[in-house]
Formats: sequence, C-alpha cells, structure tokens
Amino acid sequence: MILRLFSLFLSQQSMAMRQTPLTCSGHTRPVVDLAFSGITAYGYFLISACKDGKPMLRQGDTGDWIGTFLGHKGAAWGATLNTEATKAATAAADFTAKVWDAVTGEDVLTLAHKHIVKSVNFTQDSNHLLTGGNDKLIRIYDLSKPEAEPQEIPGHTSAIKKALWCNNDKQILSAADDKTVRLWDRNSTEAVRTLSFDMSVSSMEYIPDGEVLVITYGKTIAFYNALSLDLIKTVDAPASIHSASLHPDKEFFVAGGDDFKLYKFDYSTKEELESYKGHFGPVHCVRFSPDGELYASGSEDGTLRLWQTAVGKTYGLWKCILPAEELASEISETPYCTAPEIKA
Repeated sequence: MILRLFSLFLSQQSMAMRQTPLTCSGHTRPVVDLAFSGITAYGYFLISACKDGKPMLRQGDTGDWIGTFLGHKGAAWGATLNTEATKAATAAADFTAKVWDAVTGEDVLTLAHKHIVKSVNFTQDSNHLLTGGNDKLIRIYDLSKPEAEPQEIPGHTSAIKKALWCNNDKQILSAADDKTVRLWDRNSTEAVRTLSFDMSVSSMEYIPDGEVLVITYGKTIAFYNALSLDLIKTVDAPASIHSASLHPDKEFFVAGGDDFKLYKFDYSTKEELESYKGHFGPVHCVRFSPDGELYASGSEDGTLRLWQTAVGKTYGLWKCILPAEELASEISETPYCTAPEIKA
C-alpha cells in the first residue's frame, strides 16, 4: 500500500518539484568560465576560472572543493580539464596560460603570451594545447616540447574569446570580438568557413557527438553543424544570454545571462520548459556534466551553482524528501529536495 501511494505521489508531483541548487562558494570575484572533465574511475571533476585569479577544482557531482591552483597574477579568464582529469589548463590576464598537474596541483608549465589569454583547450590525447586571447592569435603548443615556439594562426581582427579543437582535433573553431566564428584547418592553418554576426558572440560550446556547435549572441541561442557551419536552428531567449549548453542526449539545453536566471528549453520544440533564479548576478557560464545529470553555472556573484537536470532525483548530495503524512493522505503538496552549501 505504501509503495503504491509513493508511486502515485511521484507521478502526480513530477512536474511540481522545486529546484534546489548546490551553492559552491569560495571565489571572491565573478566566475567567468567553467569546464567538466570526462567520467573517470573517480567520478568526474569541475574546474572554474574566476577574476580572483585562483582557479578551483571540485568534485563534479557534489561540488566538493578539492583544491585551488595558485600562481596567476591576474584574473583567470579560462579554464579546462583533460578528459582523464589528470591535467588542467588556465588562461589569465597576466599574459600567461598555465598547465597544471590536476592531481598534485603543481604548476607544470607557464606559457608566455603578448596579451591577456582568454581560452585554453586540450587535444584528446592531452599532448597539445590551444590558446586564444587579446593578441588576436590562435596558438598551438606541443606540450612534449615546452621549449619549442608555438604554431600561430593569424586572421582574427579582434580579441579571441574562445578557441576549441573539433573534428577529432583536425580542425579548430574560434570566436572573436570581430563578430565572427571561424573554422580552421589544423594542417594548413587556413580558415575553411566563417560565420559573421551583427554583434560579438558571447559564448561557444562544441559537442563532438553529432558535431554540434552552440553559439550565443544577444538573446539568441544558435545551433550549427560544426563541420560545415550550416545553421540547424535558433532559439530566442527572454533575456540577453551569456552562455548555453546542450544536454549530452540532445533532448534539451540550458542557458543563462543578464537576468540572473537559468533557462531550460526543449531542443526539438524550442519550448521553454523551466526557469530558475538562484544567482545574485548575471550568469556568465553554464555547462552540462558529462553524464547529463546536472548542469553548473558561474556568476557575477562569485559562486558556482549545480542544478539537477531531473528535479527530485536522488543524485550526488541531493536527496528527495517526501513527507510521510503527505504519502498517507495523498495530499497534493510540492515535494522538495535538500542540498547543502558547498564551501572551499
């Protein structure tokens, strides 16, 4: 009888669950970039870049603080992990990109640039690092030859916001303040395709499975084929959007921006499914976890927040609570999930 009531209650209230994000504090200034590792034997991990110049590493499913990478002398604008979460890379305003041992926290390599570095990205084998920044150049570093000069790819006429490997590391995608997104051939270093916009692109995400490129500009979230740069679809959001992320199963996507909210949309129908307000400042970055169970957001308020994809599911530190008296009486009242604040 109790099991029947429990199942009935869940089915009736599945759409009425209240989202309770995990709040990850510790940063002292705006969080401007974040990235997940792949799924490893120890779970998956999350790195965040912040204007306080102290990138942080966390357990991905719980937000538990693992360590802080110390060494930059300026704001950290970009951060990434390799798939295995053994290496980290960061981009900063001190004109350097750094490669770190993500297990020990050791500063392994400092790569000097001529201006602020905004973006870092590893190849799949972790042997090469891609950087981009305010000097308008894409650089490719061979990490096995740290003394060697990087390969440089000119072409953009303004600061590069993001540079990403794609197509099994055979090509490169870049977004810049010159209002273009460009697809480059790695070997020839020639631009294969160029997208032009009426305004600067605010973010760019590459999904290898299916070769999907997610671009945000203004209130628009756009999806392109990453190999041809052919447009798949666009979705208009209620506010100016700084970042968007597509779920690994491509069933829905999330976005955040100026109005402090996180929006969830159905990818097929483009319908807005949910919106949540938890941050106390604009949302600068949002990404789905590799298993798709949660998405992380970073904000002007200096915090990271982890949000459940399926609200009410017991996962990580979330535990769904269904009061016994409500089960017994089948009273329709919103169940909720509890989640603690995670501090560094």
